[in-house]
Amino acid sequence: MTTQSGNGIRVGVGLPSAVPGAAGELLGAWAARAEAGPFASVGVLDRLAYDSYDPFVALAAAAATTRRVRLVTMVVIGPLRNTALLAKAAASLDALSGGRLSLGLAVGARHDDYVAAGVPHRDRGARFSAQLAALRAQWEDGRFGPRPARPGGPELLVGGQSDDAFVRVARYADGYVHGGGPPRAFARAADRARAAWTDAGRPGGPRLWGQVYFALGDAAAEAGARYLLDYYAFTGPFAQRIAAGLLATPQAIVQTIRGYEDAGCEDLVLLPTVADPEQLDRLADVVA
Repeated sequence: MTTQSGNGIRVGVGLPSAVPGAAGELLGAWAARAEAGPFASVGVLDRLAYDSYDPFVALAAAAATTRRVRLVTMVVIGPLRNTALLAKAAASLDALSGGRLSLGLAVGARHDDYVAAGVPHRDRGARFSAQLAALRAQWEDGRFGPRPARPGGPELLVGGQSDDAFVRVARYADGYVHGGGPPRAFARAADRARAAWTDAGRPGGPRLWGQVYFALGDAAAEAGARYLLDYYAFTGPFAQRIAAGLLATPQAIVQTIRGYEDAGCEDLVLLPTVADPEQLDRLADVVA
């Protein structure tokens, strides 16, 4: 495998921006450490009704301390945001970072985020489709500036597991971002994304991004599992399955990276569940 270039999978690392209590100054330092290698990207999550940093602000901090790594949202909940403001925030981050933004978007599954935003939860899918259709037009129009560094706007990824989500990937996006889980779950979703792409008559195939959670060491794994149980409490008993999938050993990380690579994943982001810089150093040793 490769972490940065060539024909293998590229491995990135998440910022601890959604881990409660993470210090603000840690985000830029974390990104700078990722920039030093061997990571190809840094990623962020998006929650509103949670102790977490805004994803665009977090990636702006990362952009200020990096020059090489891609900046990816995994994912921003599109319908929570006004489309024009979303387009401007993404274009601004893309321009500030020299075209390094990969903008992952989805409808989201948490009702409390919609309540907190004062945005209707009902019909969010239809509104999201309209939003995706409008984003390219706003980036190309350039009236609200700045123009993104990449013509036509930043790389656009769509997430989700519904039939409609895969239709959106094929119709509006450059690629698909999976929500996590073992390689076999990614493989099934990737097959659906490719099939929708082919059905839409688009040449080539979608870019394929994946994500998994890690916490290296027994103490970190215990803390990471508690975090995942809290973060995914809205899923009920399924949160236990998510926590059980936490990668807690070097062997588990290596096997998972290889499994994702075999399934056709091009970019895999390992998301931290503990805001400890030692976790990043340990992960770098494993990935390298």
